[in-house]
Amino acid sequence: MIYHIAETTSTNDLAREERYGHGDVICAERQTAGRGQRGHTWTSPEGVNLLFSVVLCPTFLPAGEQFLLSQAVALALVDTLGTCGIDARIKWTNDIYAGDRKLVGILIEHHLAGGRLARTVAGIGINVNQTEFDPALPNPTSMALEAGRTFDREEVLDRFHAALMRRYAALEADDRAPLAEEYRRRMYRIDAPQAFRLPDGTRFTGVIRGVRAGGALQVEHPDGTLHDYLFREIEFEVKKSPEELGMKK
Repeated sequence: MIYHIAETTSTNDLAREERYGHGDVICAERQTAGRGQRGHTWTSPEGVNLLFSVVLCPTFLPAGEQFLLSQAVALALVDTLGTCGIDARIKWTNDIYAGDRKLVGILIEHHLAGGRLARTVAGIGINVNQTEFDPALPNPTSMALEAGRTFDREEVLDRFHAALMRRYAALEADDRAPLAEEYRRRMYRIDAPQAFRLPDGTRFTGVIRGVRAGGALQVEHPDGTLHDYLFREIEFEVKKSPEELGMKK
């Protein structure tokens, strides 16, 4: 069921309440304390975008396989945007890009019980019809800007919910290999030079080769060695020109 509310602190906070069950969606017009990754806040003008959380109860999954849910959610978003005529890519770990611009932000939170996933809440913000953004934001875009038209937000939400339930059903049926293969294929900057920054300030240009089953990003360094990075261990830098990356046009 999809619940619509006018305002809340965060839809993820609401979705943790037991009154909401598997597959339920809580959608708010306004969040006063919306959260993103790396402790960032998520703000949005009212009436133009989608701010919502989805409740999942994947008790069939052990805690060590939680990245499968991230893959399912991300691919469901890519599926949805594709039906709207937008070619989207998954930027590790939990963003969706159109070209080199951020279209969707995702924050997934898990509750464990006995070493298994008891409850998962996927908080999602989709820039739908917004056409002007804070200049301080590095690279935002919206469905409207990408497609050149506005969208019915309720229809977009319905499409996503249906796409997610299909992806979830495949996961529950243990049909995992296609999920991993398609996730890799839909990754942003896969097999292409990308500028990165490490926590110690080191900068380098590497090539994304995929992700491990546990979610670690596989990056090929300039010397040809392959390194695995977990969340917060590596950061994408704003895309540079081919010349800056040492490539020819």
